[in-house]
Amino acid sequence: MSDSLMHMSLPWWEFALRAVVVYFMVMILLRLSGKRAVGQFTPFDMVLLILIGNAVQNGMNGGDNSLAGAMVLCMVLIGLNYLVARIASRNRRVQEIIEGVPVLLARDGKVFDAVLRRENVSREDFDEALRQAENGECTQISYALLETNGKISFVMNDGKAGSFPVKKPPPGTRT
Repeated sequence: MSDSLMHMSLPWWEFALRAVVVYFMVMILLRLSGKRAVGQFTPFDMVLLILIGNAVQNGMNGGDNSLAGAMVLCMVLIGLNYLVARIASRNRRVQEIIEGVPVLLARDGKVFDAVLRRENVSREDFDEALRQAENGECTQISYALLETNGKISFVMNDGKAGSFPVKKPPPGTRT
């Protein structure tokens, strides 16, 4: 193997530090961008993720294209992801910071348009989710939640479509 492939132009700890900084910066920015499930990505969302990956690449590797540098970056990123997931699974507050909390979008047949706007959910997307869930009309909604994964869950007054009649949203949700 070529010496240039294994020789890093930066110390290993600088790769690690750069990876940590970029990891948390991208996590924060994506968290601030709103909730959307991976399966619900638009082509624009996918382009954005590709461009973000390209934009942060040099920030992490500092222009180094060595195999050793890439291995250090991969190990640090995978380790960070594991550590963050482990901490979040054991600490509810950390989990809420990283993943967010469900947001109440509708209650007792009334859709909260201001909340939809704040969460960047169009009324058309809300209505489409209701149709796809085969849950009936808005007037039949006991409550609807924007889940942390970007999906909308409905609990209907009549218990149709696998939901059950609940008059209060679960604890920990916000409006």
